[in-house]
Amino acid sequence: MIIVPLAEAKNNLSKLVDEAAAGKIITIAKHGRALARLVPAGKPDPRRIGAMKGKLTLPDDFDAPLSDETLDDFEGTRA
Repeated sequence: MIIVPLAEAKNNLSKLVDEAAAGKIITIAKHGRALARLVPAGKPDPRRIGAMKGKLTLPDDFDAPLSDETLDDFEGTRA
């Protein structure tokens, strides 16, 4: 773990971010007190295309017109 004063971190942020990306943990301190930590972000979870295939179904009447009662509820015109 590397401890860097705040003023130095402001001047060398790009370098510190590169070091954090390489796996180092950098603590930023002010007056000797730790304020923040730069850590590697890690790899994002890969998204699988089609992961929900076969798990969702749409009813045959999915796009059928709504009843007047339901439309009134959506529009707030029902008494």
